[in-house]
Amino acid sequence: MGWITRHERLLIGGATIGAFLAAWEVAGRTRLVSRIFFSHPSAILAAGAQMWGSGELAQHLRVSGGEFALGFLLAAVIGIPLGLAAGWAPRLGHGVEPLLSAFYATPRVAFLPLLVLWLGIGLWSKVAVVLLGAIFPIAINTAAGVRTVSHVHLRVARSFRAGQLHVLRTIVLPTSVPFVIAGLRLGIGRGLVGVVVGELHAADAGIGFLIATAGATYQIEKVFVGIGVLAAFGITCNELLARAEARVERWRPLPDRPR
Repeated sequence: MGWITRHERLLIGGATIGAFLAAWEVAGRTRLVSRIFFSHPSAILAAGAQMWGSGELAQHLRVSGGEFALGFLLAAVIGIPLGLAAGWAPRLGHGVEPLLSAFYATPRVAFLPLLVLWLGIGLWSKVAVVLLGAIFPIAINTAAGVRTVSHVHLRVARSFRAGQLHVLRTIVLPTSVPFVIAGLRLGIGRGLVGVVVGELHAADAGIGFLIATAGATYQIEKVFVGIGVLAAFGITCNELLARAEARVERWRPLPDRPR
């Protein structure tokens, strides 16, 4: 029972996905919908294995993976310090947050024509789309996390004459960790959308390009392979971040005790 309790979330999630795939397989094999417009998991897996064996899928993964990794890394490196600064310095937050909110609400696809004009159709235009998609939820969530820091903890730290950097390292950062992780999770989804959008409009390789060309030629299994790769990557990244959050949870200061 102990092992089951510890892995309950994964077991329930895996059972749900398994049931969904089984129902999908049955629905696909009954041919209630034309195979031109619909497929089933076993056919999609076979198509994916064939694409992997030919090297086609690996090429698209390499292109999209590089674009996403660069864009998301830049978003984290810029967004987390920006959010910490905006949350820690109220005047800076007042000046920065309207811009963050405005860009966050603006669809990234609206910037794509400008990015293609400025950066061309190569790597950096897609990296820029990923960066624009991921940086704003990361920065906004980090700033919100800083504002949740307990004033009691801050007063105690300052009563012992703790410096600003010490307070930031021992109180502000640990308290903000769940918000930073939440921002990174949102950033992953936005970043993946950026990769696909960029490759749909200006690319000759990548998962988005694969989905677009396969859909235009009615290769429905290849379309689902691309979608499945994106879904699997998103699930994996979110699970890794959830594990990282569980590991750093013990760093957080204890909450204020109710009086």
